[in-house]
Amino acid sequence: MDMIDNGYVADDIEVLEGLEAVRKRPAMYIGDVGVRGLHHLVFEVVDNSIDEALAGHCTRIEVTLHKDGAVTVRDDGRGIPVGVHKDTGRSALEVVMTMLHAGGKFDKSAYKVSGGLHGVGISCVNGLASNLRAEIRRDGSVWEQEYRIGEPVACLRKIRPVAPDEGTGTQIWFKPDETIFTETTIFRFDTLAERLRELAYLNAGLTITIEDQRDPDSEKELYRFEGGMTEFVAYLDEAQTPIHSEVIYLADKDAGVEVAMRYNTRSSTNVRSFVNNIRTHDGGTHMSGFRKALTRTLKHYAETNNLLKNLKGDLVGDDFREGLTAVLSIMVSAPQFEGQTKGKLGNSEVAGIVEGVVTRQIKTWLDDHPAQAKQIVKKGMVAAQARIAAKKARELVVRKNAFASGGLPGKLADCASKNPEECEVYLVEGDSAGGSAKQARDRHNQAILPLRGKILNVEKARLDRVLGNEEIKNIITALGTGIATSGEFRYDNLRYHRILVMTDADVDGAHIRTLLLTFFYRHLKPLVETGHVYIALPPLYRAKQGNKEQYCWTETELETAIRDMQAARRGKVSIQRYKGLGEMNPKQLWDTTMDPATRKLQRVTIEDAASADRIFSTLMGDAVEPRRKFIERNARYATLDI
Repeated sequence: MDMIDNGYVADDIEVLEGLEAVRKRPAMYIGDVGVRGLHHLVFEVVDNSIDEALAGHCTRIEVTLHKDGAVTVRDDGRGIPVGVHKDTGRSALEVVMTMLHAGGKFDKSAYKVSGGLHGVGISCVNGLASNLRAEIRRDGSVWEQEYRIGEPVACLRKIRPVAPDEGTGTQIWFKPDETIFTETTIFRFDTLAERLRELAYLNAGLTITIEDQRDPDSEKELYRFEGGMTEFVAYLDEAQTPIHSEVIYLADKDAGVEVAMRYNTRSSTNVRSFVNNIRTHDGGTHMSGFRKALTRTLKHYAETNNLLKNLKGDLVGDDFREGLTAVLSIMVSAPQFEGQTKGKLGNSEVAGIVEGVVTRQIKTWLDDHPAQAKQIVKKGMVAAQARIAAKKARELVVRKNAFASGGLPGKLADCASKNPEECEVYLVEGDSAGGSAKQARDRHNQAILPLRGKILNVEKARLDRVLGNEEIKNIITALGTGIATSGEFRYDNLRYHRILVMTDADVDGAHIRTLLLTFFYRHLKPLVETGHVYIALPPLYRAKQGNKEQYCWTETELETAIRDMQAARRGKVSIQRYKGLGEMNPKQLWDTTMDPATRKLQRVTIEDAASADRIFSTLMGDAVEPRRKFIERNARYATLDI
């Protein structure tokens, strides 16, 4: 049989040596090469230090952001081994830094539990850094080795003896490679600080510091929480009104399960789950075990104590999770994560372990605290009644839409295209601006939905009230997905892949924008997480000189425009401050805010869910004191429109 030459031969097979694979396909190892992936580098190094803490050998971790864009992570652990590795003939440090799937976490002799089980964490950081320097304090000496783009610059060298007050440990200094991270190489202090604070809560008694040397006004922040996870729940719940003051703490150290939880008066749920200190954003088997135990135990307690006699209907798991703030942390010797970013746990045996621990201990707590237990059950019953009322409201909306034209809101000016990927909808403040937007739009792919006044503050409302609000009903119907909090969200039904919030550039406009973002975060969160929600940015000013005009979005742009026009000496420069969208005619609105070629948009993203949740609760919730403190802390950043 003759071999057919189809252009694909043995020589086309490429073998990537060392860290070449990481540099060629970085997203496979760190998720992406944007802002999230950039910060993931720091977290990979910090996670190694955390593993030392879990093993009982580290009490302090220090993170420093340098003026030149580099970052240093220093700990007081045992220090990465520096002896010669028997299989490679190189130092153990160099093996760990330059070879994938090399580390001390595979056979469990060095670490009983750890987050870094793939053996690619620190080597990935090295491969994606333009420069990296490792300094090890171990065996009575300080050792150092430098790397450039993942390759050692020189052999490991001993630079001096360890000082008497220095102790052992590891220090990693690195600069991200700008050819890999083309979007940005600037670390965000708040993003790093939130994760480090989280780690300090999860590891009671561990000291973690972060210092930003780029900002002369910034002070070093220190995180140390003796109360651990109970303090974490109090922190997450700061802006809420609890229905029982005590944080419920359940723990079985032998089983590696730890839970802290408390109920508050709001209707949403805030549960964080961790495996070996790694945040599992997508949950997994440990969350399944927790939810099952909580539902069964609370329902059994309510039935046993005859607390459901006035309930019309049945209690389900969602009812018992309404108003719950909880942190679940487990330690697993051989966790099975989905990928290097570790978003979901897959160990089937973990569900039963967590369920057993939570069932036993929550039952004991309920028996010992009958008054608080009754309040929790009552909270679940109210949630069930609201759920039933919300279902009736949804059914009513569906019935009304069945008789409406096409099932869409009457105020919606829909676009001609039926391809969701090219379609976008503007949520516009006010009928007047909505009318201008309808005239200005590209009818092929731009839809307009005017909103009358301020929508309901969903942070303070139950689901049945949310679904009863006319403006919110119009948004839900126009988008076509249903809402996530009702369990009926259907992403495939999304009619527009860009949802643009367009409000006036004044205080009322900012408030309406905040109300809309609160609604999307609480009830249509998948749309935010997948990057479908945007903020349209109308200009603040128009500078005009004769026939020449220039739109400006910031004070700096305005000052530059005025200076340039005055230098041209073509007459008087007039300035118009736009406070409302209605002040622009349709052509101006198209040119500045709706034309894809010239408009400015901000995509709404969630970088840190815990931080975002607290901000929404603080600004939009019932509690006044946390909001007052927030305003006092951030007043100097406010933009006054006087």
